[in-house]
Amino acid sequence: MSGTLLVAAGALVREGRLLLARRPEGDPLAGFWELPGGKVEAGETPEAALEREWREELGVEVAGLEPFAFASGSPSGRHVTLLVFLVRALRGEPAPVGVAEVR
Repeated sequence: MSGTLLVAAGALVREGRLLLARRPEGDPLAGFWELPGGKVEAGETPEAALEREWREELGVEVAGLEPFAFASGSPSGRHVTLLVFLVRALRGEPAPVGVAEVR
């Protein structure tokens, strides 16, 4: 595989607790817990990708995105850059729409 995979993830903290989503069955990493988010598509900004992914995975609209952290490495042979944003506001309540579970 060539090129870097760019991934955007969101961190939502409420009352000192961090929102996580569990990957669904059939996913290569099924059962793993992660910050909700996903791959940034061609022509898409990381913020737009995060907004799309949270709609698809959790059924909510995010707002107040603030860059928080990034990591870069090659955990499975392909270089991945992970951009993490703090999610300051939501419209709706997170639900497991495209994921197995939300906690």
